[in-house]
Amino acid sequence: MIAYLEGVLREKQPTRVVLDVSGVGYEVLIPLSTFYELPDEGKIVALRVHTHVREDALQLFGFRSERERVVFELLLRTSGVGPKLAQAILSGLSPAELLSAIGAGEAAVLRAVPGVGQKTAERIVIDLRDRVAGLLEPGEATDAAPAPTAPGDARVEEASSALLNLGYGRGPAERAVGLALEELDEDASLEEVIRVALRRVR
Repeated sequence: MIAYLEGVLREKQPTRVVLDVSGVGYEVLIPLSTFYELPDEGKIVALRVHTHVREDALQLFGFRSERERVVFELLLRTSGVGPKLAQAILSGLSPAELLSAIGAGEAAVLRAVPGVGQKTAERIVIDLRDRVAGLLEPGEATDAAPAPTAPGDARVEEASSALLNLGYGRGPAERAVGLALEELDEDASLEEVIRVALRRVR
């Protein structure tokens, strides 16, 4: 099982990357919480990895921090939560926000994530509430600010693609991105556009 990869960041998209490790390209699926912390393409990056094996596929899910990976694998302990849904949850909520919501029993926070219905949200809270106490660190309420990326028209398609990959329909995704671009400055980064669009999508 692959648990760690370090190599050159060849491709970088909101929900996937390609790492060149000694001449071999690994496709790794990532949540937005990891995407926000990635360096520019061409730089060396290290990812903690969860290897998901199915009869018809082998998928790698990567994380910039061990804490993200631990939270991801914690979500997988809930019945009905697979790796794609866990990826979507960590894309809509930072590890700190997610752990706080679970610890406080706030299922409504989880229901804001696409693909998480009322029963799933409540099941996550019930199954994991007793497990999160030791994972939420004092004073860690928010993640580090995302690194800036080059602005441009490509933000529209890339941000819309990110929301589509998280389970939103094309119409709601494009409307949310449009609202985000109206709200933000012209030089806003792709990461900022995605963050605001996630708050505006319906």
